[in-house]
Amino acid sequence: MDDNARWQAICARDASADGAFVFAVTTTGIYCRPSCPARRPKRENVRFFALPREAEAAGFRPCRRCRPRDLSTAQRHALLIEAACRQIETSAREPTLAELANAAGLSPSYFHRLFRAVVGVTPKHYARTARAGALRQTVRKAPSVTAAAFESGHESLRRFYDRALAALGMTPRAFRAGAEGEVILFAAAPSTLGVVTAAFTRRGVCAVRLNDRAADGEAELRALFPKACLVAAGNRLTSLIAQVVAAIEEPARAAELPLDIRGTAFEQRVWRALRDIPVGTTASYSAIAAGIGAPMAQRAVARACGANPAAVLVPCHRVVRADGGLGGYRWGIARKERLLAREGAGRSSGKKMSSGKR
Repeated sequence: MDDNARWQAICARDASADGAFVFAVTTTGIYCRPSCPARRPKRENVRFFALPREAEAAGFRPCRRCRPRDLSTAQRHALLIEAACRQIETSAREPTLAELANAAGLSPSYFHRLFRAVVGVTPKHYARTARAGALRQTVRKAPSVTAAAFESGHESLRRFYDRALAALGMTPRAFRAGAEGEVILFAAAPSTLGVVTAAFTRRGVCAVRLNDRAADGEAELRALFPKACLVAAGNRLTSLIAQVVAAIEEPARAAELPLDIRGTAFEQRVWRALRDIPVGTTASYSAIAAGIGAPMAQRAVARACGANPAAVLVPCHRVVRADGGLGGYRWGIARKERLLAREGAGRSSGKKMSSGKR
């Protein structure tokens, strides 16, 4: 965050900025957290520090109202939810909501709301994602599909196949073979941003690329799905590719298309947050990080944006630097500029992401 963004956080008493910096008031000799309820100081009397110890080294003492050396409420909540996530990931079976809430020392209803606010999904959705990741590892390492079923705690093969198909998007046997033989259809069509190459599974759009040539888009898909059976569908996908192009030309229509994009639990959280950025606005990497309950993970957010498999449909082009600069873009800064100009988004709109319902 630059100093202007820090000052805006102070003016808004933004609790999501707690932990990112502290500010000191030269006329009082006191330093505070951004959300401090004390009367707002004059801007010319404010200094910023990254850490409380830096403010103390400069001769300032901590505020007795906001206690900037202690964890903020948001930070305590983040730690509780982080512990719950680890509990979900390491449990042999899926913990119940009551068990998770009891471990956190909260009521089930409040824990459920807090978990969704911090993580962006419900505990059950997060557990399914975590189990899917564990299932992938089990299927890869087990000597056979049958062994994988019982190692993962399933009492019947049928139940295992049903869950594996939902989690992996393919049968366990196909997954063990590196998705070899799994069919993904693709097609290409021109747009005002270049050639759009889109890939489809039976569950939805799994990739969208923007290139100058159709051959480049196909090459990227083959690198993305190296062992799948990629089929150039041509006229058979005329309607679907037209819908993708229409969503790129008119981004408000992107929400109408079903997606089948897969990534880590963190990437999925970031991608959901990106789809929550309204057309015509932008958000900073730090705002996205704060919005998903990981305020110090700006670089990880940037990496997740770079790993976005579905150009425009997951609008990573709406994420900019805190100073309003465009930052990077997988498909070229010129395309990012055109997309933002088309949507009427200014470079420095600096939309603050909410950490509430997704």
